[in-house]
Amino acid sequence: MNLEYFIAKRLITAKDYKSSISSPIIKIAISAIAIGMIMMIVSVATGIGLQQKIRDKVSAFNGHIIISNYDNNQSEVTLVPISKHQDFYPKFTSVSGVSHIQAIASKAGIIRTETAFEGIILKGVGTDYRWDNIKEYIVSGKLPNFSTNINQEVVISQLLANRLNLKVGDSFNTFFIKEDQNKLPNIRRFKVAGIFNSGFQDFDATYIIGDIRHIQRINKWKPDQVGAFEVFTNDFDNIKSIGEQVYEQTSSTLDTKTIIEKYSYIFEWLKLFDLNIIIILAVMILVATINMVVALLVLILERTQMIGILKALGSNNWSVRKIFLYNAFYLIVRGLFWGNLIGISLLVIQQYFGIIKLNPENYYVKQAPVYINLGYILLLNLLTVTVCFLVLLIPSYIITKISPVKAIRFD
Repeated sequence: MNLEYFIAKRLITAKDYKSSISSPIIKIAISAIAIGMIMMIVSVATGIGLQQKIRDKVSAFNGHIIISNYDNNQSEVTLVPISKHQDFYPKFTSVSGVSHIQAIASKAGIIRTETAFEGIILKGVGTDYRWDNIKEYIVSGKLPNFSTNINQEVVISQLLANRLNLKVGDSFNTFFIKEDQNKLPNIRRFKVAGIFNSGFQDFDATYIIGDIRHIQRINKWKPDQVGAFEVFTNDFDNIKSIGEQVYEQTSSTLDTKTIIEKYSYIFEWLKLFDLNIIIILAVMILVATINMVVALLVLILERTQMIGILKALGSNNWSVRKIFLYNAFYLIVRGLFWGNLIGISLLVIQQYFGIIKLNPENYYVKQAPVYINLGYILLLNLLTVTVCFLVLLIPSYIITKISPVKAIRFD
C-alpha cells in the first residue's frame, strides 16, 4: 500500500480530526468548493441554455440564412419578387450543411376589427414551410394546411390576438394598401387557425403567418415568384462559413444575410453571457482555492509534530507533502460531490418544473432554460481539481522548511 495514502487516510478517519481546531475551517473549505461548483454548473447551464433557446427561436421564425433581392432596400416587406427557378431551390445541394430551404413572401397590411386595428406584416408561406420549427410555440388552435387550395387560415401571435380581441375560429378583415394610393386597398378576410407566442416582442407585435398565394395575387405575381428564401443549416456554429458559401452559390442579383447579421443586437447581447460565465468561473475557482490554501496551512500547522517525527524517521519532504496533498484532495472531492449533487438537482428541477421565471420582454423567454451536458460538468470538475491542486503545491512547500528537532518540540 502507498504509505502516504495510508497515513492520509488514517488522518481523515481519526476521531480527533473531526474534533480538532481545524474542523470548522475544513468544513468552510468544503462548503466553499461545493457552493462554487453549484454556481459554476448553474451559470454555465443557464447561460448556454438561454443562448441556445433564443438562437433556436430566432431561427424558427426566420431561418438561419435569408436570401433576398437587393432591391428590397432592407425592408421587411417584399418589394421585388424572385423566381423560384433557382439552382439552389428546392434542394440546396451545392453547399454542405444546408438541411432545408423554403420560399416566403411578406406584405404589409392593417387588421381591422369592430373594436381595434393593428398594423401587421403578413408572412406568406407555402407547402415547403417547415412548421415543426414553430409547433412548440403554438399556445392554442392548430397549424393551417396550405397543401391544397388557397387557404384563408392564418396563425396570429397571442399579443395581437389580445390587442384585437381575437380567438381561435374568429375571422377578421385585413387591408393591403396598393402602390397607387388613390385606389381602394385590397381586402382579405382571414380566419384564426392558431395562436403562437414566440416571446419576441418585435415579431409577435408585427407578424401573422398565412398562405403565400394571397401575397402573389395581391402583388399580381406569377405562381413561381416569391419574396425570399429561408435557409436552415445543420450546424449553427458554422453559420458564418455556410452563409459565405451560400452567397457564392447564389446569383449576383441576390443578397444573403445570416440571422446573426440581421439580428446583430440580439446576438451581441448573447455574447455578453460568455463573458459573465468566464468571470463567474474565475471568481468561484479563486474563492475555492483560497479556502483550500487556508485549510491546508491549518492542517500543516496542526500536524507539525507529526511532520517532524516523519522526517526524523527518514521521510523526505515530497513524501510528507504528498500526505497533506492527499488530504486536501479528499476535501476537494467531498466539496465537488455535494456541489455536483445539489447543482445538477437544481438544474433538473428547473428543467421539468420551470420554477425560475423570466420577463420575456427582456430575456425573450418565460422561464430560465437550462442546458444539461455531462461533458461540461466533468470539465468544470476537472478544471477545479487541477487549479486547486496546482495552487496547493505552493503552501505545501512550507513543509520543507520545518526542522525535525524544532517540530518534535513544537507545542
